[in-house]
Amino acid sequence: MKSETPKVLHAIAGRPLIYFSVRAALDAGCEEVVVVVGHGKQAVADYLEKTFGDQVKTAVQQEQRGSGDAAWIGIQAMTHAAHHVVLWYGDAPLVSAAHLLDVVACSRGLAGGPTLAMATCLHPEPFGYGRVIRNTQGNVICIREEKDLTTDRERAIQEVNVGIYVAPSSFFRKTLPQLKTNNAQRELYLTDIVALGLSHGFKVVTAPIALEAMSGVNDRHDLAQVEQKMFERIANKWRLAGVSVQSGAWIEEPVVLNTDCMIAHGAVLRGNTTVGKRAKIEVGSVLFDTQIGDEVVVYPYSVLEHARVERGARIGPFARLRLGSVVEQEAQIGNFVETKNIRFGKGSKANHLAYLGDGIVGEDVNIGAGTIFCNYDGFSKHTTVIEKRAFIGSDSHLIAPVQVGEGAYVGTGTTVTKDVPPGALAISRVPQQNKEGCADRIHASRQSHINTSHENKQ
Repeated sequence: MKSETPKVLHAIAGRPLIYFSVRAALDAGCEEVVVVVGHGKQAVADYLEKTFGDQVKTAVQQEQRGSGDAAWIGIQAMTHAAHHVVLWYGDAPLVSAAHLLDVVACSRGLAGGPTLAMATCLHPEPFGYGRVIRNTQGNVICIREEKDLTTDRERAIQEVNVGIYVAPSSFFRKTLPQLKTNNAQRELYLTDIVALGLSHGFKVVTAPIALEAMSGVNDRHDLAQVEQKMFERIANKWRLAGVSVQSGAWIEEPVVLNTDCMIAHGAVLRGNTTVGKRAKIEVGSVLFDTQIGDEVVVYPYSVLEHARVERGARIGPFARLRLGSVVEQEAQIGNFVETKNIRFGKGSKANHLAYLGDGIVGEDVNIGAGTIFCNYDGFSKHTTVIEKRAFIGSDSHLIAPVQVGEGAYVGTGTTVTKDVPPGALAISRVPQQNKEGCADRIHASRQSHINTSHENKQ
């Protein structure tokens, strides 16, 4: 990965890689989950504790001696007397609970003694993956890693090891301590348990699963490919739940969508975002940790962060709602309007070109284009309060702290520096003066300046 961040903490679709592996284990009903950590062990352990609490424990691999050594450390850390154990990798986020249960069912489905079940799939481009080697009767005899393949026939094998193993605990306790480093990497390969198990009289069966589960992560290219697949999986999940998700929308894993909402092409929904019933998130909009109510419309290319938009409100296009913005029912925040730390009342409108920061706006208020809540004096933020049914004319500046009373009217171009009583008109414009002939003199002076500049250049 060429990163100081541990590989399993690199994120896709809003979650670290390790989250998906642990979530799959818990959803599959595993009674005890042990994650073996090595590089960046403290960061990984801290994340797991914060996210999963006591549902997950960690074991430390002090020396990086291979996957087989890591598996043995994990087995030794288990405290439950588990009948069956599932082993797989923490950088395989597309392995789901359903995949795990398929392999578990295969392991338990055969009579006649202990059985190791391993997941395999057919890969059209198997280079780099461990191949499943079978004898002439079709029985598995071993898994051979890419660097240990010896013939073109072995290299042509398309059946590859997915990296999911299910067996009785006794199987792993018997085979893992016997692993050897007699391979090109001089590591303890987990895959060698197949041949070891056979030598001890265990049965080995394969459980074919979908190719998508094969997607491990070794570099940023892999990370991008896996993330794209995860976004498509998430989109399909919501489509099946009654949500219209257009191609190209990016919906992170924590996001919650409700029936009949629509997510358009190019929309990005991140973090703990929720979208209500029949809401529409239009093209190119970005939502982060934002709650969208029923029947809200977010028009194209709007950005909402840590905001809440209530039922029936309209946002955008090209609007920005920042931290602490609450837009109440049926309100409208229009194009090129920015809000921050504001409560914007039911039915109120700010349709064009405004900055509304640190304010409380009542119901049915109209805020004209170019209005600015001047909330910062260079030292502290201050609050602007506009009571219900007030009208703020275009290009008005409200110097906080200030309050505009119920039903008051602020004339266009006014700078409000003190409270406006309810029902009053506030206006601070300088009286207009029309000076006859002045424009002609200005035009003549300008032309003279142009002529002089031209002569000087010659």
